[in-house]
Amino acid sequence: MDHILRRQHPPAFKAKVAWEALKETKTMAELASQFGVHPTQIKQWRDIMEREGATLYTDQKKRKEQEKDDLIRRLYEQVGKLQIQVDWLKKKMGMGDE
Repeated sequence: MDHILRRQHPPAFKAKVAWEALKETKTMAELASQFGVHPTQIKQWRDIMEREGATLYTDQKKRKEQEKDDLIRRLYEQVGKLQIQVDWLKKKMGMGDE
């Protein structure tokens, strides 16, 4: 069963191979020999790069904006909770708004 295990390639490696395939300076067979990957796999990575390459930067920008919005939301929630605790402590200590 060990011979059935598939190799996992890091995303940077896939991108490099796909980029080389997109340049079309070498055949798929040459790239397969150079990188030790089956030509069909290279074609799949190349097709993904062609199809989704333009969204790499827009998706990254959207993700960063979403992370920023999530952080702001969490901070506002934390400030709200802390304000409630401060108000409760003031009330318990008899330090109400005078």
